[in-house]
Amino acid sequence: MNMKQVLRNITIMFVVFIICYNLPVGTERFNIAIINSLELLKWYAREHVILCLIPAFFIAGAIAVFVSQNSVMKYLGAKANKIIAYSVASVSGSILAVCSCTVLPLFAGIYKRGAGLGPATAFLYSGPAINVLAIILTARILGYQLGIARAVGAILFSVVIGILMELIFKEDIDSKAGLFVGDTEESRPIWQTMLYFLFMILILVFANWGKPMSHEGLWFQIYNNKWIITSIFSILLGGSLLLWFGVKPLHLIFAAISVVIVAIVFKNPMITFGIGAVALSIVLNFSNENMKDWFYQTYDLSKMILPLLGIGVIIAGFCLGTPDSTDGGIIPAQWISSMVGGNSIGANIFASIAGAFMYFATLTEVPILQGLLSNGMGKGPALALLLAGPALSLPNMLVIRNVMGTKKTVVYVLLVIVMATVSGIIFGNTV
Repeated sequence: MNMKQVLRNITIMFVVFIICYNLPVGTERFNIAIINSLELLKWYAREHVILCLIPAFFIAGAIAVFVSQNSVMKYLGAKANKIIAYSVASVSGSILAVCSCTVLPLFAGIYKRGAGLGPATAFLYSGPAINVLAIILTARILGYQLGIARAVGAILFSVVIGILMELIFKEDIDSKAGLFVGDTEESRPIWQTMLYFLFMILILVFANWGKPMSHEGLWFQIYNNKWIITSIFSILLGGSLLLWFGVKPLHLIFAAISVVIVAIVFKNPMITFGIGAVALSIVLNFSNENMKDWFYQTYDLSKMILPLLGIGVIIAGFCLGTPDSTDGGIIPAQWISSMVGGNSIGANIFASIAGAFMYFATLTEVPILQGLLSNGMGKGPALALLLAGPALSLPNMLVIRNVMGTKKTVVYVLLVIVMATVSGIIFGNTV
């Protein structure tokens, strides 16, 4: 161990000691922050793990097993046609309409499968940012100007950030471009694989369909019947596993009966959905090697991502409180409100940074911003937060670093913050 490493370790120990020595244990704000960190973890576990992350893990595991590396390289690889690659990445992300954490297993799946850094990061940004329902909600509640600016900004961001990441790390990409080779043939017709993935994606989308503000119209009708729709696509997924993937009928019947019994007894969609995931896991482990591989790929991604997300959620809750709390974190809410007033450069920078580190569940950013705007927040910082917040969060950053390394993660985060800041300044001085 060299002297430089020794000094670094001593410095870390000294800093940790000073923090521990001066912990404000017993003060009201510290105690509330601790409670809110655990409250946010509990809320996250209840609202996001079962309905969002579990189906996302299964989709990501399926990508690793059933999508050939050649297919990923053809459409999203470093040497793929750029127009096709970025179109596929941005459109795929926007269809999913997931939060900054749910997109992570899917990003990890396509990146490890050989997707180019540019298209992969475009997908990573577009998933949470280009959310059609969130953009409509923004326009209706916060005004059409912010709604249009968010939509245009998010679409441009996903492509520009991907291109910039590819240019910045060009040498690294070129050195790895030749590692993904081979002529793996598809084991089944492509349309069967596409339908299989479509059923899983639609289960993810409709299980997480948020309640709209209005109690009438198409959005509300879908929300009112979302579990019926989710059940239909679950049955279609089971049918595809039976017909195309060699799963035994008795195993699927066992899984279906288990889910139906739980649904009748508990009458709770969340519990039923969770038991469905458990039943599917058991079925996969008693099926052929491809099905077992699907389960183990899903397990490996869960093992890599969930602990980091948990740590990130606890830290975010401790620092900033929960989405429902007005002043629950160790950082006073008044500080944040005072820092984002007006349309100054400083306000836009702070809004971008605060948005990048806060955790926003899908659609929660709109009511939070509504409160901030009513307390003097400028429209420029509001847009900056809308462009940086949903796509990034502290839990999100921890996982991204584990997937693509510290340097790429830092650059990606900085690009989002800088572009959100510039967009906010332009928008604030225009409207």
